[in-house]
Amino acid sequence: MNAPLRLSPEQARCLQAMGLGWPQTVLLGRATPAVAPALAPAAAGPAPSASSAPAAQAPVPPPIRPPAHSLQPRTPQAPERPAAVVQVEAVRSPAPAAPAAPEAPDLGSRPSSALSGLDWPALEAAVAGCERCGLCRSRRQTVFGAGVRQASWMLVGEAPGEQEDLRGEPFVGPAGALLDAMLASIGRSREADAGQPVYIANTLKCRPPGNRNPTPEELAQCRPYLDRQIELVAPRLILALGRFAAQAVLGVDEPIGKLRGRVHRRGQTPVIVSYHPSYLLRQPGEKAKAWEDLCLAAAQDPQGD
Repeated sequence: MNAPLRLSPEQARCLQAMGLGWPQTVLLGRATPAVAPALAPAAAGPAPSASSAPAAQAPVPPPIRPPAHSLQPRTPQAPERPAAVVQVEAVRSPAPAAPAAPEAPDLGSRPSSALSGLDWPALEAAVAGCERCGLCRSRRQTVFGAGVRQASWMLVGEAPGEQEDLRGEPFVGPAGALLDAMLASIGRSREADAGQPVYIANTLKCRPPGNRNPTPEELAQCRPYLDRQIELVAPRLILALGRFAAQAVLGVDEPIGKLRGRVHRRGQTPVIVSYHPSYLLRQPGEKAKAWEDLCLAAAQDPQGD
């Protein structure tokens, strides 16, 4: 039997403070009570003398079991599951909206408010960069106008031809030479040093491929440029040369045979309609009618410049 282990009062108090109840110790895997003579109960009856009775042994208190909670097997705890990882998709802030492109001006209107405030340099730059119709892909250059911009007469042609597309000037080549001769017959010229200068512009600013007739869409897209040119020149008289020029200036859809020979009005400005010089080169017999138209125009502006 193992010898009991005596604990000092300080050790006993320490064990009690640790929640182990009665002071105890563990020896070789089993609980062994500690002896506390001061706390042992007194023996019953008179104490035998030392000579007649064997020395009495101190009563051994019953073994004190450790608290139940210290002997119960611990329930194995399930391993902690890692916290579920929630995939949170990053919320991207919407990309700032690109500034809205400026709305293309409605060039089919008449007059176009988008062009009404442009001066000569701005208008010419707008024409040079125009891509409103497919003619911009086949042209060599735009044909803006020629002559004196403050002239009292304004001549309006139809569309540039091959020579006009090469040089960027309206009415050049044989048709231009015929027009110059017609103007000279009534004392007019496109030259700036002339006594009675004119300004010349075309209904279309780009040459149609193969000198074909312009389409209604092409005429509608280009007409506001002509309208603004007329506003800037502010002529006293307009001479429209050819069917498409007459229709663009007057806003009508009638053949040239019904339009020529009389005075029309664009606002307060008189408009005279005549044949295009290219047509007169193909039909020289019609030159007499063209001469009549020139005389009618001159009669509308007797004071000249």
